[in-house]
Amino acid sequence: MAKRRRRVDYELDTGDVKLLTEEEIVHILRAADDLIGTGGRNMLAKTLKGSKDKKVLEHGMDKCPAYGYYKDLTLDEIMHRVDWCICHRFLEITYDYGRLPFLKFSEWGWEIERETYSRELFQTMVKQSKRKTYSIVKEMEQVNRQVKFRIIEIAAEEADERILPVLEEWKATEVKKIRVAISNAQTIISQRYTE
Repeated sequence: MAKRRRRVDYELDTGDVKLLTEEEIVHILRAADDLIGTGGRNMLAKTLKGSKDKKVLEHGMDKCPAYGYYKDLTLDEIMHRVDWCICHRFLEITYDYGRLPFLKFSEWGWEIERETYSRELFQTMVKQSKRKTYSIVKEMEQVNRQVKFRIIEIAAEEADERILPVLEEWKATEVKKIRVAISNAQTIISQRYTE
């Protein structure tokens, strides 16, 4: 009979951190996004530090926009901020993947990250449309459906006609519901420019 492994325990410690700014929370959640289900508090703190740790680099965390955000703080100071986000329910810990504790978003934390990531991808679309290069379309294959719908909403809200070619390229690669939403956004954008 196989011996059952014990879960690895953890203890949260916010140190003397009483409050984080909205910017800090957004950056912590942005760094956490790439670790959800694959990493925990330590890897998140190392990512925010800008560590050259082998595992951080193997997971490609040096490509994360929040990599090195807290480069001037110690790992302990960063860990206090990560733990603050867990204590204040922006992030949660789960053992769904075995005996190690992994990070996951709370519903509230996901709402914030979804908005951050959607706006980040939208800005990439705008930049690529200016250059007439659309590599973002390939990246969209891996993007969460909720994020895709939010990007489409942002495109309609911003009504920047320069994004129409990117939307057309993206639409060609998507499932029907996303294609319909993109078409609706294209119509809204076009109507604003013909009024």
